[in-house]
Amino acid sequence: MNEFRSEGSAVLHAQSLVKCYQEGNNELEVLRGVELVVEQGDILAIIGASGSGKSTLLNLLGGLDDATRGSVSIAGNDLSQLNDRATGKLRNRYLGFVYQFHHLLPEFTALENVAMPLLIRGDKPVACQERAAAMLEKVGLGHRLRHKPSALSGGERQRVAIARALVTEPALVMADEPTGNLDERTAEQVQALMLELNRSLGTAFMIVTHDRDFASRCPKQYELHDGVLRQL
Repeated sequence: MNEFRSEGSAVLHAQSLVKCYQEGNNELEVLRGVELVVEQGDILAIIGASGSGKSTLLNLLGGLDDATRGSVSIAGNDLSQLNDRATGKLRNRYLGFVYQFHHLLPEFTALENVAMPLLIRGDKPVACQERAAAMLEKVGLGHRLRHKPSALSGGERQRVAIARALVTEPALVMADEPTGNLDERTAEQVQALMLELNRSLGTAFMIVTHDRDFASRCPKQYELHDGVLRQL
């Protein structure tokens, strides 16, 4: 039975989002009234200087941290109304995550790493392996299924991480500096892959990056500056 509602075309909706931290007796406001809507199939880039709060924003939007004020809804479900377990299930269903450092489990093969989110949510092992293999094929690694991360190049490891984010068929993939740890040529290949996957799968992508050239290839671009998010 579907325990989450799915309303309209908005995959994610942030309203008046504020994040503050205490520094002694002072309150540091990192995010100030962020407004953002991500529609189905969008691909958008968020740029900003180091320390501008991009990762903090991504953590709030992905339900990995709580806002001080404001709200985040995923497919019409207000995260503030969900407990930790329900938030986790919502993330597993609607969101995928890619980070600068791939965070693959070193003792498992590429196939096993990609299948992990499906196994965690309780899908049958054979089906998990089949879907993981199909997704690795889509990212160009159908010939590397049995290789462990140590036997893969940096670009290949990040492709595995992208496949893992997509294997659950999420509505939105959140990527935090996904090519920041790659050389220029490999970064361009991974960027082209993400743009193609957005087109072919219809999955929305939110890409936090310092790379303005990469950002310029995304139809929607935002800049986070002094805690304020504005569309470019």
